[in-house]
Amino acid sequence: MSQAANTGIQERPAATASARPSSLSSRALPRWAPLAFAAVAIALGVGTGIAAGWQSRTQWGLVSALLFLVISYIATSVVENRRQAKDRLATSVVWVCFLLAVVPLASLLWTTVSNGAERLDGYFLTHSMAGVLGSEPTGGVYHALIGTLEQVGIATLISAPIGMLTAVYLVEYGKGALAKAVTFFVDVMTGIPSIVAGLFILSIMLMTKTQPSGLMGALALTILMIPVVVRSTEEMLKLVPNELREASLALGVPKWRTILKVVLPTAIGGITTGVMLAIARIAGETAPIMLLVFGSQLINPNPFQGAQSSLPFYIWEQYKVGTDQSYDRAWAAALVLIAFVMILNLVARGIARWKAPKTGR
Repeated sequence: MSQAANTGIQERPAATASARPSSLSSRALPRWAPLAFAAVAIALGVGTGIAAGWQSRTQWGLVSALLFLVISYIATSVVENRRQAKDRLATSVVWVCFLLAVVPLASLLWTTVSNGAERLDGYFLTHSMAGVLGSEPTGGVYHALIGTLEQVGIATLISAPIGMLTAVYLVEYGKGALAKAVTFFVDVMTGIPSIVAGLFILSIMLMTKTQPSGLMGALALTILMIPVVVRSTEEMLKLVPNELREASLALGVPKWRTILKVVLPTAIGGITTGVMLAIARIAGETAPIMLLVFGSQLINPNPFQGAQSSLPFYIWEQYKVGTDQSYDRAWAAALVLIAFVMILNLVARGIARWKAPKTGR
């Protein structure tokens, strides 16, 4: 009797479990459902735009994005459940925001490449604008490229040591009112407009009666670059585990040597990446160069004397001329500048991956 009762008790949960619907066997949308929702939303968005007479494709895209969110939520609610519908809606919002951010960048890159690739060649990179009129199809960007490399190089030589040492002080030694003041001024300098930095150096030039040169432009770029280097280096130094510092100090190693031999080598990959990104940030500045360098049609390899040009200034200068030939040169110079910035970013990513701490057992 007891065995039969035990058997019945043991069989009841099994029967109940088999009768209860499992959440794992509930209906689910296929993996290709988001693509189908997107296709339907695009078709409806384009149809709505055509029917309403909208000429802007941006309006078509916004309507399609809104319809994609609505269709995804409704279809998931009907087929699955409201909890999954909310999850899919959040995922769809993330994808829509990602596309809204990528589309303008892709459009900018495509426009620059399509307009500048035809004019960009070896002649354009190895000749200057000396004696070339705005309506002539000749001329190149060599003098501006030399100016950009020299000005950015000088700014990097000044900014990188100052920014790194400031970050080391804030992380390793900074306490009290001085550290708070340095942090405050770094935050202020991070958001300073480039024209203000140019005006600051210009006021010094007027007081000291200094002539325009590439060095003056580099000093203005230095003001813009230092806070970026400080912030990026500071964050990288904070990521170094304190256990490494404590282990070195426990062995009797002085603190300055610990920073030099342990902390900085550990964070060197991220520090280098931050410096590269700071270089890319100042490479496209135009306002300080217009105020302090003045521009030149000739090749001036001496940044300490005489006016120079740069890629951003060259682009503005050629656009101001207003001829078809100058527009072509401006687009080609813009493509060179974008390629320069992209190469710096790729180099930064490569160094960061190369110098990243090796993980594994």
